[in-house]
Amino acid sequence: MKKTFLSIALLLAAGTPSAMAQVSRINPIPQQCSQQGELFDLPAQWRVVCSKALESSIARQALNLISVKEDAKAPFTVTLALANEKAGRKAGKPLAKKAEAYSLQVSKKGITIVGSDERGLYYGVRSLIDMSGEGRLQTATITDWPDVAWRGVVEGFYGTPWSHSARLSQLDFYGKHKMNVYIYGPKDDPYHRDHWRDPYPEAEGRLISELAEHARQQGVNFYWAIHPGVDIKWTTQDRDALVHKLELMYDLGVRAFAVFFDDIWGEGTKADKQAELLNYVDDNFISKKPDVVPLVFCPTEYNRAWANDQKGYLRTLGNNLHKSIEVMWTGNSVVHCIDKESMDWINERIQRRGYIWWNFPVSDFVRDHILLGPAYGNGLDIAPDVSGFVSNPMEHAEASKIALYGIADYTWNMQRYDADADWERALTEILPDAREALRTFALYNKDLGQNGHGFRREEGTELADVMAAVERGDKAAPDMVEARCRALRTAADVLLTNRSNPQLIRELRPWLLQAKNLADYGEAVCQMARCKDGKTFPTFDDLYRQSRSIREQMYDLENSDVRHALQPGIKVGTKVMLPMINKLFAKTVEAWNAGHGTDYASSSDYVPYKLSGNVPQLILLPVSIQGQRVSIAPSNEVIKWPAGASITIESERTVTLQGMDFNLGIAGVAKHFRLEVAEGNGPWREVSLLHYNDKDPVIHTGNELGGMKATRLRLTNKTGEEQQVYFRNFNFVVQ
Repeated sequence: MKKTFLSIALLLAAGTPSAMAQVSRINPIPQQCSQQGELFDLPAQWRVVCSKALESSIARQALNLISVKEDAKAPFTVTLALANEKAGRKAGKPLAKKAEAYSLQVSKKGITIVGSDERGLYYGVRSLIDMSGEGRLQTATITDWPDVAWRGVVEGFYGTPWSHSARLSQLDFYGKHKMNVYIYGPKDDPYHRDHWRDPYPEAEGRLISELAEHARQQGVNFYWAIHPGVDIKWTTQDRDALVHKLELMYDLGVRAFAVFFDDIWGEGTKADKQAELLNYVDDNFISKKPDVVPLVFCPTEYNRAWANDQKGYLRTLGNNLHKSIEVMWTGNSVVHCIDKESMDWINERIQRRGYIWWNFPVSDFVRDHILLGPAYGNGLDIAPDVSGFVSNPMEHAEASKIALYGIADYTWNMQRYDADADWERALTEILPDAREALRTFALYNKDLGQNGHGFRREEGTELADVMAAVERGDKAAPDMVEARCRALRTAADVLLTNRSNPQLIRELRPWLLQAKNLADYGEAVCQMARCKDGKTFPTFDDLYRQSRSIREQMYDLENSDVRHALQPGIKVGTKVMLPMINKLFAKTVEAWNAGHGTDYASSSDYVPYKLSGNVPQLILLPVSIQGQRVSIAPSNEVIKWPAGASITIESERTVTLQGMDFNLGIAGVAKHFRLEVAEGNGPWREVSLLHYNDKDPVIHTGNELGGMKATRLRLTNKTGEEQQVYFRNFNFVVQ
């Protein structure tokens, strides 16, 4: 039978008050909605009718979030039912084959919510909560269900794990927006990874229990992930230790489990052994507990760039792994958007639909940026090809909600997902009392900047006309730039003193301070561009000095210790805004020099060190300077360093080396690498490498390095084999 429906997007486009009113408040956007559009006030009392079995359900409890008094004699009735119950059979027929689906019927006489299951019923109540904003309702019939079965978040980033309070807040957010998965797998939790065999201390175990229970109340599956691959032995003892650890987590209230084998090398990477272990866990733990959901597995070859079809790792998993086990996948590379072609490629190999681990808005490889842009770029046609879709967020939990709002909408109703419109709604939800200030600030914090994965985002599109005016040298350009700078500075000031979401402001604070510097720099350059004489304060010279002073202040803040020690930096507007101001600075100085016979330097920004080479995972990493220390940004995943391949750092001037050390994550690996330095076009000179002890992964240089003059440094894998290493840090000190 052909079904007729209106999408919420079309209703919004209609522009009438009835079309835009209460139904448009529902997020994620419902699949089907037919509405009469008649608005009415929320009743003062209502009577709630449901079966005894549903009295203690999370749907029934969530109904209490609406400020309506319950009265058994009230004429207005709210009916909650499951599709297989008598009260829900008629409305539940369209929901029969859809998990987590619901029907919501609202009239002036009452409300009926029917769920295909208890979580679907809960989602129906959640839609009613959204719909009842500002004390009003709207007559409508909504039939709704998710496109993707498993939707949510994996806390899988490197760096500072989320706090307990942040996780509780996240779970509230997931429940509100109909996401049903939270995977707990922070890389820096020792009981998840390095000490996976050991039980949690009692106090930390209680926190896990609280998270698992809170997730249940929000309709979220709390997955606890274990990461045994770093040092697992394929023995009965280790197999039993893993199952025992899962049993301990089950006793803490966990009812969903994941096993990770990502970012490792060596013995733990064997596909047949991994499949054997996972199948054993599935047979002897998962299947024996009827209240546990299917097992989730993150493989070692978790993206296409790392897959080796000749060795057949993925096909071994596809052939050997139980079909009930979900297999995670990041796409064509570690950080990549997902399309249908890439899903066809992986699904054929693993013989099931892939479970997407999308590495956005995670920023553990670009810690100098905070990512506040929309979630976009994934195919709108891949819903039938994925079994799950989870986002890996930033260590900044509250700021991550802007993108996660989009993930919820995208995975629920993919065909009607509009990333830009969704982003606008997200900003309103995250900070409603300062929404425009947050939006203005977020415009300059979307792109990741240069990074080892080559993953970039659109930023500064709204500045296209301003940049064009600067390029042409229009007289109006300084005024246009200054208006944008003033707006940014105002937004930063408004946000810095906002009290409605203190956690968000705490996370944003370093970038808000840098945004003020950026705005001040832009305004100083604009004043300089309008300066006509060199006598009245502020003179051109004064404004020139002020501009360069602010750039120095930006540099000082960027290289301060307010951000991560391994990757210092606080960058704002680096894709368009800052280059645009630099361009105006250069043009202004060049014009002044030409007209006044002066020789002011026209460049206010440069990078004195350049990284190159033929190690694909490293050559896009940014180089930073902190005082006399020059560093290459670290990388989180395993680096596959080809035989004979090298990286080279080149300085624009000759420097005198004082010291150097780097960490490739493996003790004793120095013997596989050769370090050389050269000055100008002179010959390469080799520098000895050593570890201070057998267990130390840090590589040091011999004493001959001190005092050497160089413009180039080169590190080469001198063996005839690929070396699999980490890239924890790499730095040298110059005079």
